[in-house]
Amino acid sequence: MAQITITHTHADGTLIEGSRRGDGVYEILLGLRGRGQGNWRYFRSLGQIGLGNSRDTAASEWRIERAAEALRAAGHDVTVEIDNSQRRTFAEAEADRYARAEARADYHEEHAGKAAASSEAAYAGSRRILDGIPFGQPVLVGHHSEGRHRRDLARADAGMRRSVEEAGRSEYHADRAEAAQRFQARRESVPATLRRIEKLEAEGRLISRRLAGEGTISGRPAEGAYRERLLTLQRDLHEELTYWREHIKTREAAGVKVWGPSDFAKGDFVFFIGSWYEVLRVNAKSLTIPAMISDGYVVTKANTRMTWTDTIPYHKVKNRKSAAEMAAIMAEADRREAEKAGA
Repeated sequence: MAQITITHTHADGTLIEGSRRGDGVYEILLGLRGRGQGNWRYFRSLGQIGLGNSRDTAASEWRIERAAEALRAAGHDVTVEIDNSQRRTFAEAEADRYARAEARADYHEEHAGKAAASSEAAYAGSRRILDGIPFGQPVLVGHHSEGRHRRDLARADAGMRRSVEEAGRSEYHADRAEAAQRFQARRESVPATLRRIEKLEAEGRLISRRLAGEGTISGRPAEGAYRERLLTLQRDLHEELTYWREHIKTREAAGVKVWGPSDFAKGDFVFFIGSWYEVLRVNAKSLTIPAMISDGYVVTKANTRMTWTDTIPYHKVKNRKSAAEMAAIMAEADRREAEKAGA
């Protein structure tokens, strides 16, 4: 049986040390993953098994303990080493995420190029074989050329299959490279950042309630190790929130519009998914509009066929017009329609 050490640090996350191919450790941890007891996986870049999404967070001690119990039950000698004291700033961790994405992009671009070249070579080799056979020439059964002809056809078929397989592999790596290249842009986009900030704020409120004992069975404030863990989570969350709020300020300073309640009044119009909707109510987190499935380019409370309303969160707002601006646009449209009818 193996001598296994489960380690956790903020920078590296939770990793398995001492495991070797065929010792059964990966299969045991994969079974835990299937039962929802941790996203255990093999990290090819590290050559180690680890817990997914465990970097730059406090150790998930219950998942680590489940893994240790399962491995010990299988006869492995397991040691657990957890160090939550050494940590990177959120900015450092974010920069590392972007660096790893760039490395992934380079890796997949290289493999996409190799696979594309292999596909082209296999196709060319297959064509050379087929070009050596007169067009429409059947296999002459019983002739001395039969064996060679059949071998050539088999080689050409194998080359074509290899070309298709390599083309598929090239496409796979190209898609992965493109996704890695877009990683930072997607993560730093204003709508995605605003959604993330809203989620983090909700998590922060939940942690504050847990610290105060609100919503718990005992009703008492958190104590001991549980309190320390909550305080660590609260500290990390505050740092992350500060980072993303500063990012939004930077984007606003660069000219990116970030919509909010102060930009709208009841009766204004908001553009969303190809239509303008009348603003029925301005809320702290969203705008109330007529039902989105209503017909027309301009949807108002008066012309909608539906009785219910929908909401648009501010991070999904694309544009705004005042009631006066929309009235002028609609009047001009009516005038043009009248001129066409008169003509």
